[in-house]
Amino acid sequence: MVRISRGKKVLIVTLALLILLIACYRFLANISYQANRQITYGVTFSKEFAKYLGVDWEKNYLAILDDLKARYIRIPVYWNQIEPEKDVYNFKDIDWQVDEAAKRDAHLILVLGRRQPRWPECHDPVWVQGLDAKLVRAKILQNIELIVNRYKNNKAVEIWQVENEPFLDFFGECPKISKRELGEEIDLVRKMDNRKILVTDSGELSTWYPPIIMGDIFGTTLYRTVYNKYIGYFNYFFVPASFYRVKAFLWGKPKDATIVAELQAEPWFPEGPTQTDLEKQLKGMNAAKLKANAEYANKTNFYRAYFWGVEWWYWLKVSQNNNSVWEAAKQYFK
Repeated sequence: MVRISRGKKVLIVTLALLILLIACYRFLANISYQANRQITYGVTFSKEFAKYLGVDWEKNYLAILDDLKARYIRIPVYWNQIEPEKDVYNFKDIDWQVDEAAKRDAHLILVLGRRQPRWPECHDPVWVQGLDAKLVRAKILQNIELIVNRYKNNKAVEIWQVENEPFLDFFGECPKISKRELGEEIDLVRKMDNRKILVTDSGELSTWYPPIIMGDIFGTTLYRTVYNKYIGYFNYFFVPASFYRVKAFLWGKPKDATIVAELQAEPWFPEGPTQTDLEKQLKGMNAAKLKANAEYANKTNFYRAYFWGVEWWYWLKVSQNNNSVWEAAKQYFK
């Protein structure tokens, strides 16, 4: 009788488990896939990022609606813009964006809470510095209530997003938010309006718990190339699109309740957008890469994906005389 060493036994068991895991993954990927299902595309638009790039933000927004003809738009509501001074509110710019969307039967996601899309994530007004934490918390809840009450009767608002990637603590300049606090904000919105609530998380850097179980809709980020100061650029070439679908399936989240809230469509800017060489930017994102990312997102089988970078497309078009990415994107909004 041939005796198998302990080392070989461990290797055989490990290989058998690996084969079993791969087989299970492929099975789940297949049963969760719906052939001929097409994703719908939208964009995230940040007035502040457009201004940072030096473009006319209103023209940028109107071009999204009238030239690209995007009909699904996610809009951050930054605290420092709506309450620049304590108890002094200014909703003029958000009102305008919502009203222009309504004129064109566009559908909006309004982002509520302290943590919002775009660096540094938390856009606190200056007067908040040094304020007691309990008073800050009360203000956050008060502002959520104000925003929901202001826009809940506007037909353009389709979904409320509560916070942005709330538990991605290591990214951005934000105080931590607890599960209890996030739940409190979600409950507050539910009491005031019956629209669906979106909660988001990182697609590649998180298990998705607990955000995926807290809202009606779950939104994942989807990045193909990222930058880290320790290793430089890193590409997720080894991650199949089915990874996101299987992950949602294992959490029991239907495809019709899962979106790509942030689909990479701009380059990663390690030195910042205005400090990064244009040639380097176009290596990180261009018309071909935008198309590849869009098609990759479609393979997730989720029902919607919001491009991240429409302000950069517009900047390329009007400031750099390069409309290649803008024109390439048009096919996704027909």
